[in-house]
Amino acid sequence: MKNILGYDYYISTEPLASRMRPQDLDEFVGQTHLISSGKILRRMIEEDKVSSMIFWGPPGVGKTTLASIIANKTKSEFVNFSAVTSGIKEIKKVMDDAERNRAYGRKTILFIDEIHRFNKAQQDAFLPYVEKGSITLIGATTENPSFEVNNALLSRCKVFVLNALTKDDIVSLLKRAISSDKGFGKLEIEISDECLEMIALFSNGDARMSLSTLEMVILNSEIVDGIIKVNKSDIEQITSKKSLLYDKNGEEHYNIISALHKSLRNSDPDAGIYWLARMLEAGEDPLYVARRLIRFASEDVGLADPNALGLATSAYDACHDIGMPECALALTEVVVYLALSPKSNSLEVAYNSAKEDALKQIDEPVPLVIRNAPTRLMGELGYGKGYQYAHDTEEKLTNMQCMPDSLIGKVYYNPAGQGMEARCKARLEEIKKWKRDHGWKG
Repeated sequence: MKNILGYDYYISTEPLASRMRPQDLDEFVGQTHLISSGKILRRMIEEDKVSSMIFWGPPGVGKTTLASIIANKTKSEFVNFSAVTSGIKEIKKVMDDAERNRAYGRKTILFIDEIHRFNKAQQDAFLPYVEKGSITLIGATTENPSFEVNNALLSRCKVFVLNALTKDDIVSLLKRAISSDKGFGKLEIEISDECLEMIALFSNGDARMSLSTLEMVILNSEIVDGIIKVNKSDIEQITSKKSLLYDKNGEEHYNIISALHKSLRNSDPDAGIYWLARMLEAGEDPLYVARRLIRFASEDVGLADPNALGLATSAYDACHDIGMPECALALTEVVVYLALSPKSNSLEVAYNSAKEDALKQIDEPVPLVIRNAPTRLMGELGYGKGYQYAHDTEEKLTNMQCMPDSLIGKVYYNPAGQGMEARCKARLEEIKKWKRDHGWKG
């Protein structure tokens, strides 16, 4: 501990994020869909009626904090267990202790941080104790529990999804840390809302990261006449990030994603890479970027290069599985591929045209010839009468009517001559010629 600013104030060796951990739900920031007044999770905690559950969400959103609040509120024996440092031996000891508690009429709540790190055998070891009520299991995971938690165990747990904190949530948290005696409340600190927003954007919805960054910034900022003065350059040095003009919820967000999309449409890989970097380095969610690239692959490339959609979807999976900064190169790969791909918007034009007809025209009946006839009555009414099974023909084609009467002859899909779609265009022309030659009305 050390004295600073010439008066009797000491900085704890305990990290700020730990000192500021909420002790009750009123101090908790974010997750209002779970813990606002009347919500089921809040009632379960306040009434000490906690059942087995799993908290699923990204890092730093309050999974362990909620477990800590449960520990403070519950009348049960609360055991904090780490999947990183524990094995079958440790599990067996905890279960034996829980059995003894049950024999004396006491409940045991077992909190398992990073439950996805347990293998199937380790997870199976908990199952009989959950089933007979020896323990109430609370797991925390950053991974989709549908894939990482055994089905038998998952079926006995209520899954609560925790969302990344918003910029406003983080700013509120930082202001509390500055004013609270548990944080820096005894210090005179001068920091602008703009600086707080910089820290919030850098933390990308992670409360723990935001508090750690604030702590580092305050302890390394200039002191003038007993006042700690925090400026933008201090934050840029601490975070190794330039303050970029980018607001994930504001106009610049839409300006830059538009710039990326239009650069790719104009087949400019360098511009595409630049706008991608602008977004990612300013703290944009890589999953958002990946979703936009998937859309671009269908909207602007389409069947001119069908591989584009698969590559974009793979990049989305990479962003989900490994996150930043590792997934930045996967996104860069897709950006370059899409920029260099042949372009076609024929799928977008086709769908929008069909959508307009579907919304504006009356709902015409499906032609009888292509209706199923699973019952005798439907067969008697003519359902499926005259149906032609294309696979039974040599050309795999028929002249059967598939459009409603009012839309006969309507064309939605007009393939471009770019890339692979040139083959689609040639094939479609062959199909239509054959059908016309065999009496097809269009």
